[in-house]
Amino acid sequence: MRHLKLILKYILAAFFVLAGLNHFRNDAFYVKMMPPYLPWHLFLVYLSGFFEIAFGVLLAIPRQGAIAAWGLIALLMAIFPANIHMAVHAELYPQFSATALWARLPLQAILVAWTYWYTKESELESST
Repeated sequence: MRHLKLILKYILAAFFVLAGLNHFRNDAFYVKMMPPYLPWHLFLVYLSGFFEIAFGVLLAIPRQGAIAAWGLIALLMAIFPANIHMAVHAELYPQFSATALWARLPLQAILVAWTYWYTKESELESST
């Protein structure tokens, strides 16, 4: 089980690093996701991308995983309003079905749970 957990940790870390890099490659898409009540859309897109990359890298480093996991959970909570905005205003995102946009919301809970699994690193670190 420890090996599976370790493999899934690296997959999760890579997911966040790649997602963060995409904030810089495709910033216009992420700016469009931003709820209008938030200021500094482009800055927030870059900031969230930076932290996805940073925490994703830290997640893969032994003894840094737990703090990185808590950072990623906080980040997932911080970006949740953008996902809600997309679901509620599906007409602004015709490239996605309304069903897909609503389905993303519970998937975020799965990401939080998966990330939470790494907030207690001691058992994983003792196996490496």
